Amino acid sequence: MTNEIASQQKMQSALRSNFVDIAGTRMHYLTQGSGEPILLLHSVPASAWVWRNIIPHLSSLGQCIALDLAGFGKSGHANIGYTLADQCRLVEQFIAKLGLTRLTLVLHGWGALPGFAYCVRHPERCRGLVFYETWIRPVQGDFLSLPYSEHIQFWQAEKNLKIAETNGVQFVDKMLAQTAMQRLDENLLAHYCAPFLQTGSGKPLYQYLTEAPNGDGTRAADKLIADYAEKLKDLAMPKLMLYNLPGFVTTMATVMWAKENIANLEVAEIGEGLHFAQENSPALMGETISVWLQGVEQS
Repeated sequence: MTNEIASQQKMQSALRSNFVDIAGTRMHYLTQGSGEPILLLHSVPASAWVWRNIIPHLSSLGQCIALDLAGFGKSGHANIGYTLADQCRLVEQFIAKLGLTRLTLVLHGWGALPGFAYCVRHPERCRGLVFYETWIRPVQGDFLSLPYSEHIQFWQAEKNLKIAETNGVQFVDKMLAQTAMQRLDENLLAHYCAPFLQTGSGKPLYQYLTEAPNGDGTRAADKLIADYAEKLKDLAMPKLMLYNLPGFVTTMATVMWAKENIANLEVAEIGEGLHFAQENSPALMGETISVWLQGVEQS
């Protein structure tokens, strides 16, 4: 075992696993550190575990709280539709249940949408916003990257939607192979696949695919994105946008748009990658957020 792997395992062992009941849904979250809360929300098809190598860089600066969205990770499969509206409602109720204020939100991909929605509704409860590989402006066809466009067109086809719903493991395996830019080790892949081992347990994946933007402006996510994007531009709180090259959701055109349109924004490239810098370059991602957070605290 190398010193780097041993060090990572030691840091990961300090993560505490917790459960809380939110409106009949058993929600799981990881915590480490103390102080003002830093809430981390994951993308699809990952879980709170995707932040395992990021949290040690941040836990000296506040209490890190990484939530499993409903139906992902160790959060329960509940009698809900797993719609975007459901996920937004559960995130807001989770924050209220834990009594979190002066939040720093660290947002990724699909999980960023509930985070953005909360932030623009309750800016007085938030002190900072970090976002990576997500939608920050209304989605039109020519805004989509080629990798994301191919991904969403393939999986929104009716026969493939059915595969995602009935055989979620196949979707997870294919999406991670496409977007992580490296083959994940078997134990890590098994962790991300675990919620979807039972036949028919892929409803959260199916719902993501039916609601995710594809450029035609008709998906459930489009209205939410349009709403928070307009408000996000003028929010006074400090913001950090992270991006990879070439990226999966975030294009260079979107990076340039953000620089020109979003107030109080810093932008940082975190190396080569598509959608999972947490797996490709966790040290660079963690250190970049840490340095930014320290600057926010000193301002």
